[in-house]
Amino acid sequence: MIRRFRRCGHGPGTPTPEVQAVVDQFRAMLTALRNPEPWTPGSARDIAVRVGPFVERAHPRPGDDHDPDMIAVALVHPDTPHAGAYLHGHQLGYTDRGWLRCETSAILGSWQPGYAMLTHVAAGLPLPDDLGMAPAHYALHIEARKRDDSLDGYTLLRVGPYTQTRHAQQDHDRITAALDGRECTLVAGHRVSVRYAPFDVSDHHDPYEADAVALLVAAVAGVSA
Repeated sequence: MIRRFRRCGHGPGTPTPEVQAVVDQFRAMLTALRNPEPWTPGSARDIAVRVGPFVERAHPRPGDDHDPDMIAVALVHPDTPHAGAYLHGHQLGYTDRGWLRCETSAILGSWQPGYAMLTHVAAGLPLPDDLGMAPAHYALHIEARKRDDSLDGYTLLRVGPYTQTRHAQQDHDRITAALDGRECTLVAGHRVSVRYAPFDVSDHHDPYEADAVALLVAAVAGVSA
């Protein structure tokens, strides 16, 4: 008995739309790998970074992306900013990692849609517990610098880590307001100022255990005593 098969509306050698979509994605992935787009610090563009055998989309932290060896990034779902990306990213562990330290040697270049096939999302996997990246939280450094335009001086107080940038900004603004008009009178011969810095685990005060302005007052009192 001879069986005859009917083609489902496609001519000989014509792939289905589903197959064609996969082929197009694969070609885009090969193009991205063969022709990476250079990334320039400060360009505000997302980047592609290696995370183990995978590639992930990462958003550099503005102002913290100029170091030649290490920058701060947040991993984001490859479909960002589409509607379902945040929810799906939350399910897969993208939204609870915060800012991370990323070695620049792990950067492939600017993010291209073709890299999406190489992400944990494409493999149906959540982000692993160990990303190979340490947290990159902010700290505030309150410093007393000599008023003779030299760089001589010392740090009065280090406060951190701030796990959310907005908390660091709030305390930065409060300390700046407390210093208003008093920068050059608090410590004899010095000008006191506050600046952001990457958090380094050494000799810091926990901002969630004490008031930052009260810590500053105590530090100045200790210097003046």
